[in-house]
Amino acid sequence: MRTLARWAHAEWGLLYVTVREPLLKRSLRAAPMTFWAVCLTALLQYVQNRPWGYQFVQNVGAVRAEDPLGLALLRTPLSLFVPALDLPVWGALAQILLVFGIAEICLGWWRTLTIAYVATLAGTLYARLGIALGPHAPFGLPWTDAQVVDTGPSAAVVGLAVFVAWRYGAYVTAGAVTVAMVAEVLIKENLAGKEHLAALMAVGTLCLLAAARHRYGRRLRPRHRWPGSRTGRGSGLPPIQS
Repeated sequence: MRTLARWAHAEWGLLYVTVREPLLKRSLRAAPMTFWAVCLTALLQYVQNRPWGYQFVQNVGAVRAEDPLGLALLRTPLSLFVPALDLPVWGALAQILLVFGIAEICLGWWRTLTIAYVATLAGTLYARLGIALGPHAPFGLPWTDAQVVDTGPSAAVVGLAVFVAWRYGAYVTAGAVTVAMVAEVLIKENLAGKEHLAALMAVGTLCLLAAARHRYGRRLRPRHRWPGSRTGRGSGLPPIQS
């Protein structure tokens, strides 16, 4: 048990400390964007399950690979918060509350939304590329996937989870999420699973850019450290303050 506790502290200690203090001081006010994102998702779920609201939600937030690219790009931001009709809405709400909330406290609301959008956009663009490649290509998709309604926060959640875990040195967690997404594609090869891998590749690129920027910035800064300065462990990057 002590070994497990030491491992947990090494893996999640910095992340726990970063999240715990704002939550104790401000509760839900520590992540206001996440609160409104949960409310928006719940509202869209309610509206799309009403006869008068289904088509409206489809028009503003449903993305299909067969749609014109410009229209798909306009709908993509809102599609993050439109729950998939074939999945329980509580799953989407829990994902947003937990992962978006932790990310917002650690990274700030605008970085959280940016990473979430990049991950979702990567999945949206991959669907078009996969269908163009065809079902027999290694990363191809059947033409029937062009008609699949592509909504929900899952790609954004996967991307945010990996970025935050990497940013705070929880490499085992980041690796576990990645392995789980690969296993999903191997066990049940579908559009959603492959979009999750596309989201991971996009977020991985962001991680590499952040690491390169930090390393380049360190070369330009003086080598001395101010007394009492603190940095994050693992990635060598200081925690981002929201």
